[in-house]
Amino acid sequence: MPVVLKTSALLWIRLAALAFLCVAFSIAIHGGKLPHGTGDFCIFCWGLSFSGTLLVILVELFGLQTRAPVSWKNFPITFACYAALLCLSASIIFPLYFLKGSIGQSEVHDFRLLSTIFSCLATVAYLGEVILTKARPGEVSGYMATTPGLLKALETFVACIIFVFISEPVLYDHHYTGKYCMSVYCICFIVSTVIILLCISGRTGCLPFPFTRFLYTYAMLAVVLYLSVTVIWPVFHFDPRHGGQKQRPHNCTSTMGLCSWDKAMAVAVLTGVNFILYLADLIYTNRLMFVST
Repeated sequence: MPVVLKTSALLWIRLAALAFLCVAFSIAIHGGKLPHGTGDFCIFCWGLSFSGTLLVILVELFGLQTRAPVSWKNFPITFACYAALLCLSASIIFPLYFLKGSIGQSEVHDFRLLSTIFSCLATVAYLGEVILTKARPGEVSGYMATTPGLLKALETFVACIIFVFISEPVLYDHHYTGKYCMSVYCICFIVSTVIILLCISGRTGCLPFPFTRFLYTYAMLAVVLYLSVTVIWPVFHFDPRHGGQKQRPHNCTSTMGLCSWDKAMAVAVLTGVNFILYLADLIYTNRLMFVST
């Protein structure tokens, strides 16, 4: 099997990401003295990103793109986008949980600080890969390389963060409006995930209707649904007239981590972020549909 070795800026960025990730989780495991739980999540983010990038490099090195069971126009940039988001999450979570209070233990603190730095460098490397592989105007590429495709990845990632905040403790079962909000989060997440999977598997042509028209219709529906949730969630969680609590409770200052009020506020902010993402998705999808027409 011939080995195709073509040096390019994209290859060097991927190799840099591999090196940064290898250093990040090696140092964290060796001298970070991480407890289970959050530390395992950060190691998982780095390990998954490392494994996927290594797989992408090997496939392109041996010229196996046409034999891969996925659409190679969509898979690498989709994985790079999610890897950037995972590494960004680890770069934020790791110092918040493991750099505080470790100053007295100088060696452990240094190991954890180095892991954070290399995690940030890996995030920058993956962002560089996304920028390099993103479709240019007029360029024929996969859907996930376009702006709407990348927005789909962001939307699903933000939805996952919303699920984390909304489920522990459960914040949506006190009123029927909370269940409505949860159903909107789930529906939009599932449909966006299905669209991404269809693109990665190259099965967009299997739909009984035009794929671009489906994207546009779904984008409009998602904007309407998220607009309603963006209004409903804060009203029923922070308006005293509807059983909410406007001021932050005093017990939140003594609680380790985030209290229920903080998590409800985080859900409200992330809902607004996802509404903006879906609105941008609709605008770009409309433009994409017009160009394809």
